[in-house]
Formats: sequence, C-alpha cells, structure tokens
Amino acid sequence: MPEQRRIGYRWNLRALMAKHNLWKTTELMPLLKSRGINLSESQVYRLVTATPERIPARTFAALCDILDCTPNDLFEPFVEMRAAATADAPRRSEDLGIQPGNPIAKRIRLVTPEDGE
Repeated sequence: MPEQRRIGYRWNLRALMAKHNLWKTTELMPLLKSRGINLSESQVYRLVTATPERIPARTFAALCDILDCTPNDLFEPFVEMRAAATADAPRRSEDLGIQPGNPIAKRIRLVTPEDGE
C-alpha cells in the first residue's frame, strides 16, 4: 500500500492582488466583468477573503489573466499530513474499543471552592 497523504492548498488571490496594487474587492469586479465573469459583490468578497472549495474554470482563468499569473501562483497545493502505508485507521468503532453506552469522552464537572467540595 502506498504512503497516505492529506493534501491541502493555499489560495493566494489576496497576495497576488496586492502585488498588482488591487486593495479592494470592488476593484476586482470590473476586471472580472470585462472578461465575462459576472459575480456579485458578496461573491467576489468571499473569493478574495476565503479559501474556495470550488471555483469555475472560467473564473479561475480570468483571475490568472487579470493577475498575469499561472494557476500554480494562485493555487498552491501542499502536503498537510503524511502517514505510513501501515497507518490504516480501524474501519469499525468496535476496533477502537468504543462500545454503545460507553463513550470515550466523559462530562467533566468543575469544582470550585464555593461549592465546598
């Protein structure tokens, strides 16, 4: 079995915008619109300030054109975690020692001096 890896990615849109002296999300809207990408203010804001889970290919291509960059500049994958090939997680809860009615986490009660205990 090959090595197991979890892949993450960095979304560098905000940094690339800053390199092109674009500081506001509203400055990006007309540039996108001129390339046939019609997004609302809130959609552009989320695109800039958050890491998108999905992005249409045309929008991605338009951003690369606007920022004169490659997809690798905008979207940077990296390995979040590596595990040995033998690090298979148990498939059943019973294999972890979890039984119905016997939770792993138990409620913790904080006792303060005012409680007198």
